Amino acid sequence: MDALYPRLLVGDFETASRFWTGALRDLLGVEPVKCLPEAGYANWDLGGEAVLVLYSRAAIARAVGTDALPEAPASQDRGMLVMRVADTDEAAATLVAHGATVVAEPQDRPDWGPGLRTAHLRDPDGNLIELQSY
Repeated sequence: MDALYPRLLVGDFETASRFWTGALRDLLGVEPVKCLPEAGYANWDLGGEAVLVLYSRAAIARAVGTDALPEAPASQDRGMLVMRVADTDEAAATLVAHGATVVAEPQDRPDWGPGLRTAHLRDPDGNLIELQSY
């Protein structure tokens, strides 16, 4: 089995695609390979490999038959996008400039691993992001 790529299911596709287009441009120097607002779909590649895919939450709910269920019950996070970056502080500032909100400021995490520095943010759709440098 191959794990192909992370796919975020988003409620506000326009805002999410604008955020991730700017963030991935600034962090990785990549542009969307495909962005289809009418379908609620966008994807970014780096070196021929998928980096991230966005897909409309409503579209996937219709496809799998869960569109009558509530969008998001109150709960703790169930997933997180983890990105290794050269400079956690700089990457966090870049994401904030694109509309992310800080959950946990950049900090050293020696109990998690030698030289590890992390920051936790949320994208405009509420997805949890962990930035790591080590």
